[in-house]
Amino acid sequence: MKINLKQLFSIVGESKDIAYTIQKGELSEIHGYDFSSPIEAKGRIYNKADVVYLEYSVDFSLLNTCDRCLKEFEKDYHYEFSHIVVPSVSRDNDEYIVAESESIELNDIAVTDLLLQLPTKILCREDCKGLCMICGCDLNESECNCLNN
Repeated sequence: MKINLKQLFSIVGESKDIAYTIQKGELSEIHGYDFSSPIEAKGRIYNKADVVYLEYSVDFSLLNTCDRCLKEFEKDYHYEFSHIVVPSVSRDNDEYIVAESESIELNDIAVTDLLLQLPTKILCREDCKGLCMICGCDLNESECNCLNN
């Protein structure tokens, strides 16, 4: 979703609410994650004292495979983000979002933000015991004697 910020950059106190959905079809190029729901984004963009802020949250579900026991499970995620948006910068800067031609592409920003926020180790639960290294039995469901012998 592309948003034009010309009015927000020029009028102090101006704000714009945002609420939109990134459909699962638009997420098909993201490898390594299986989105089981669209991404729901909502928030606002506002000009306070000549600084434009973007504050929003995303809600979505992923179909995951546990890194320890290999079981599939679905998990809901909720993240909140905030950025300062500028019309241009004089040098490379990762602190701000640059609005090329006074507009920003919210889909790209939201997907990048959430991918950077997702955990690197996916677990079905914090205390997952995983699989036995010898027989492969799921240690969450049963015990084996492989390691005791």
